[in-house]
Amino acid sequence: MKGVILAGGTGSRLLPLTRLMNKHLLPVGNYPMVCYGIDRLRRGGITDILLVISKQSAGLYTDFLGSGASFGVSLTYKIQEAAGGIAEALDLAEGFISPGERFVVLLGDNLFLDDLTPYVDSFLKQSEGTAKVLLTPVEDARRYGVPVFDDKDPSWIAYIEEKPKRPKTNYCVTGIYMYDSDVFDIIRRIAPSGRGELEITDVNNLYAADRKLSYDVLKEWWSDAGTFQSLREAGEKLKDTL
Repeated sequence: MKGVILAGGTGSRLLPLTRLMNKHLLPVGNYPMVCYGIDRLRRGGITDILLVISKQSAGLYTDFLGSGASFGVSLTYKIQEAAGGIAEALDLAEGFISPGERFVVLLGDNLFLDDLTPYVDSFLKQSEGTAKVLLTPVEDARRYGVPVFDDKDPSWIAYIEEKPKRPKTNYCVTGIYMYDSDVFDIIRRIAPSGRGELEITDVNNLYAADRKLSYDVLKEWWSDAGTFQSLREAGEKLKDTL
């Protein structure tokens, strides 16, 4: 099984630091942020990893991470030329992922402590053409994509609401996704959103509409390290974990 880490994006909430370097290279504890996703995949038995990065700081990525050998993985790099959304970045993995192959996708600024192994094992037992997302309970779900569960079978997600004013659950969809190569056909079916990007929520909702989007709930700490406060908190939480 392979892994894909999406580490492009502009990091506008972390300006002016992100004028200097890509946000996924900012220090969290003793390492750049992106290293924790690499480590989580490796601990889950996934060592063949694609990093989708922006042109900004591309040299810093390769200088620090190289082939990935020092982290116990094999890294491949692809450049996302412009910020066109998470689904557009994911689409760059086509070719790295073989037809029929299953893989794990991490957003590079999602930091967590759970072992991925049981979630991966569960996904591998699902039928072909299905997908899985990992959820976590949050205090203010209005800030996130919020799952609404299927009334007939709550083991599936009916749809995901993006930043709802009145969330129907207190869970959010984390940036941890599992797909097989069918996802690239799904991406070709969606259109750019109002902000001109290909949204991963639209991809997941196409799966959900066919009752093909399952989920698991994280048991340990998780953070979307996209603000200065969450960046500081993550640094303290993760400083001795690598």
